[in-house]
Amino acid sequence: MAQQIELTNTVKDSQLGQRLDQAIAEIFADFSRSRLKEWLLAGKVQVNGEVITKPRTRVMGGEVIILQAELEDEERWEAQDIPLDIVYEDDDIIVMNKPRGFVVHPGAGTPDRTVLNALLYHYPDIAEVPRAGIVHRLDKDTTGLMVVAKTVPAQTHLVRALQKRNITREYEAIAIGRMTAGGKIEQPIGRHSTKRTLMAVSPMGKPAATHYRVAEHFREHTRIRLRLETGRTHQIRVHMSYLQHPLLGDTAYGGRARIPSGASQELTDMIRQFDRQALHAVMLKFAHPVTGEELEFHAPVPEDMVILTEALRQDTLEHGLEEDY
Repeated sequence: MAQQIELTNTVKDSQLGQRLDQAIAEIFADFSRSRLKEWLLAGKVQVNGEVITKPRTRVMGGEVIILQAELEDEERWEAQDIPLDIVYEDDDIIVMNKPRGFVVHPGAGTPDRTVLNALLYHYPDIAEVPRAGIVHRLDKDTTGLMVVAKTVPAQTHLVRALQKRNITREYEAIAIGRMTAGGKIEQPIGRHSTKRTLMAVSPMGKPAATHYRVAEHFREHTRIRLRLETGRTHQIRVHMSYLQHPLLGDTAYGGRARIPSGASQELTDMIRQFDRQALHAVMLKFAHPVTGEELEFHAPVPEDMVILTEALRQDTLEHGLEEDY
């Protein structure tokens, strides 16, 4: 069922001369500008009792604005009983630890059995929130922390915080090759010119920035920590490939297996059989969308990456690490 809403507010005197679309964006700040503009164009906004559909209409201050609209449920998606690993929950947000192999949102090739389907089952009221409250995504085989909003105001605030780069997302990864030092990758990312399911560094793409630092050197690999400024699709994977240090296991972006010389058969098999990008969202920090309290969450590195890291560490101890970088 769609949720009917009717909200009334008054234009402030300080908004004199503003365009109507700008004014209602300030007045009804719990909704996104794009959503408010859709409602405005659809005749859902009244100014002093008169329906106005022109965004450029100027306000003088003191006008009574009535917003009448519907919040559509995510009815087209099925609620499915799939377990979720909940790290934190209150009336406004959910923080979860996503396992590998779990797609976040239905799409081509994955019509169901996603995080969204699970959210609709465990939190039926979340159907009234766009995208079932999902604020940001992780790739199917990337593990780790995600925040989900339970209400429209919470989602709007979190999406804006993400856009303003006020949400800190830190990742742990294992990259191929020995990296000399940390740094910042600032290269635009867009759709790949020929492989349409992939992304690539492109001058026509959207701005993207990734910070990284070296956490541990191995003989032919490097354990790194990364922090996102932006959140483009496949951003870390694309940027690391651009640096010619793709993530171990990430065959889509050039992560071909690299076996250290003289490695044990056990380590050789482990590297060759690691069948996902070695990437985990380890830390998430943001201000609570309602209380403003600063929240910080950590998710332990999953077992497959822990075992692999320990094997690479042991190999390095046994063979020594040549300091030639």
